[in-house]
Amino acid sequence: MITLRPAAARGHFDFGWLDTSHTFSFGEYYDPSHMGFRALRVINEDRVQRGRGFPTHGHRDMEIVSYVLAGALQHRDSLGTGSVIRPGEVQRMSAGTGVTHSEFNPSQTELVHFLQIWIVPERRGSEPSYEQKAIPDLDKQGTLRLIAGPRGSGSAVTIQQDVRLYSVLLERDQEVVHELHPERHAWVQVARGAVTLNGQPLWQSDGAAVSAQPSLRLIGLEPAEVLVFDLA
Repeated sequence: MITLRPAAARGHFDFGWLDTSHTFSFGEYYDPSHMGFRALRVINEDRVQRGRGFPTHGHRDMEIVSYVLAGALQHRDSLGTGSVIRPGEVQRMSAGTGVTHSEFNPSQTELVHFLQIWIVPERRGSEPSYEQKAIPDLDKQGTLRLIAGPRGSGSAVTIQQDVRLYSVLLERDQEVVHELHPERHAWVQVARGAVTLNGQPLWQSDGAAVSAQPSLRLIGLEPAEVLVFDLA
């Protein structure tokens, strides 16, 4: 079964400095039929204006992944981490017992466009930690590159949950197939461009929940960047 989540159906708010769309219930957006999918709790697509951002705020017991599509995102946290995240990089922050952080667009000329992803951890009360890695586009071209996953999975960054997050870049008519174990599920999120998923078209910012499918077949309708979550 494939259940589409069209981009236009998401919760959307434009605060001037922030244009944000929520795939699942978040903040002021509440939809009891979209509270998450398996361990995947949040996919927010954010566009932050130049010189603006999220002031210091707290999190706990959540695996938070940031994936920048354009521009740059400046991160500071109570762990002492200070970094700038750019396209081609993936950032993971395990909030655990509690962490505070801020995220800003340091540019005075362009906005930052990124996906903020929350995954419920397998256990509560872990030690907070931070990780950031660069992944060359060549490693994702026509190939599902494992960018986040549990310890020992060979992923770029480690998350504390039985979730594997892949990124792939596809050209027009290029195809990639992901085999899905019978007891597992998937979420497909189109970051940019357009693809077909098992024959169904998905456009930029569309998502889809997948269950009881032996495989995922993605074909580029146009140059595209896609995230695939393999979930227990």
